[in-house]
Amino acid sequence: MSTIVILHIIYLWLVCAYQTSAARICVYWDVGYVDINRVGYGIVRGIGANGALPIPPVTMTVGDTLALTVHNSLNVTTSIHAHGLFQKGTSFMDGPAPVTQCGIPPGDQFTYEYVVDQAGTFWLHGHDHHQNSDGLRAPLVIRDKGRPPVAYDEEMLFSLEDWYYQTFAERASITLDPKQPFPPAHGYGFGLINGINGNLTKPIHFQPGRTYRLRLINMSATMWYQFTLPGHIMRVVEIDGEYTEPLEVDGVDIAPAQRYSVLVTAHSTNSFNYHFNATMHASFIPPTPGLSPRIFIGDIIYQQGAPFIQPGSYDDS
Repeated sequence: MSTIVILHIIYLWLVCAYQTSAARICVYWDVGYVDINRVGYGIVRGIGANGALPIPPVTMTVGDTLALTVHNSLNVTTSIHAHGLFQKGTSFMDGPAPVTQCGIPPGDQFTYEYVVDQAGTFWLHGHDHHQNSDGLRAPLVIRDKGRPPVAYDEEMLFSLEDWYYQTFAERASITLDPKQPFPPAHGYGFGLINGINGNLTKPIHFQPGRTYRLRLINMSATMWYQFTLPGHIMRVVEIDGEYTEPLEVDGVDIAPAQRYSVLVTAHSTNSFNYHFNATMHASFIPPTPGLSPRIFIGDIIYQQGAPFIQPGSYDDS
């Protein structure tokens, strides 16, 4: 066998090995206005992708290349930022307009393309004209190339958002008007969990003895979230895309743009069901019954039809 043939075989092997170990993730977003009623209190003009809100999560693996093509169907410029990615050597793909790029003009498009070399929980969002506040945001999950440094059986994603009854531009005009009271009525907002009304959040399902990784992303523009699973112990293992030493906590307080991963091991029996709590709050908004804080409660189902453990009767041991 000639040297040229051997080298050609080695080349083909390397190409195949690369293609099987890394992928090119192509995502197309036609960013435009979406008139939508997300919480049951009337139509608001939001900003979505491909005519929809919420925008589906983007899932990748370390070493993959993201090719995110953004077509601008708005009447103003737009840009997209991958929050938490360091963009070493690709700062021109970072997205903040007008810092690292000019905004994408109406009717034009731009492709963000870079290799992801960080594992963890991130998110993509508009970084021009405060468009993330009007809905231009989506989770970005980057999984480890091999086995992650923490062991778990399954993972679940919780994207937490604030949502308002007016567009950002309308709210800003009222907030900056010295004749208006503070906080303005719109300041309280409403909560979304995985893109829907927080009061209608879908249940999560636990199987006895299994360990779950919950990826928590606060994609809010303004509001904080406190996330708890009463009756369960949470172990923080990732914060903002960095693995940490496991730390047992009763809950996590998540600032806007912040991300956590927590491990939760289900109880050994399926005799009872439980609840999880997501409380939306902000220190600069005075407590107002029913408005601030807002408490959203979801179900943790071990077995359909099993009774729920009532608050105050939990044993976290």
